[in-house]
Amino acid sequence: GLDILVSNAGIFTANETIEDMSAQTWQLSMDINLTSHQRLMQYCIPYLRHGIDPSIIIIASKNVPAPGSGAAAYSAAKAGLTQLARVAAFELGNDGIRVNTIHPNAVFDTGVWTQEMLEGRAKSYGLSVEEYKASNVLHTEVKSKNVAQMVCAMAGETFAKTTGAQVPVDGGNERVI
Repeated sequence: GLDILVSNAGIFTANETIEDMSAQTWQLSMDINLTSHQRLMQYCIPYLRHGIDPSIIIIASKNVPAPGSGAAAYSAAKAGLTQLARVAAFELGNDGIRVNTIHPNAVFDTGVWTQEMLEGRAKSYGLSVEEYKASNVLHTEVKSKNVAQMVCAMAGETFAKTTGAQVPVDGGNERVI
């Protein structure tokens, strides 16, 4: 059997408004940010049923509770992914399979964020790159290890009696709190 599935596919497509967005941009975001997760879950569920304390952990996004301009395709796909996880929690609960979701804010130590993108986003808020990276209530940069630590917690005993949860790893986002 399979004990843990961490579904972490994601891409941030071009920063485009709804009016200017191409059909290709929309579809690419849906394919990677939503459909790939559904397919992976579909193929893993039979094996999870034979796992030990099986758990599915979905990596969604801060954009679900706090979307931003120019991120319609990404935000819509990640919101759909969150709903998919909620439905999966209902459907798989009788099999003892837990399904929980993590909503990280921007995780800057990954390949998603180029220096050019960081500089552009920081400038749009009138911040330096370092200020932008820590622009949350705790004034701290969210790193991939922080998300990984939450994944480990969700897969382990701490969340053994929890399904359907949505947990932010965002340093305290003012738009979410």
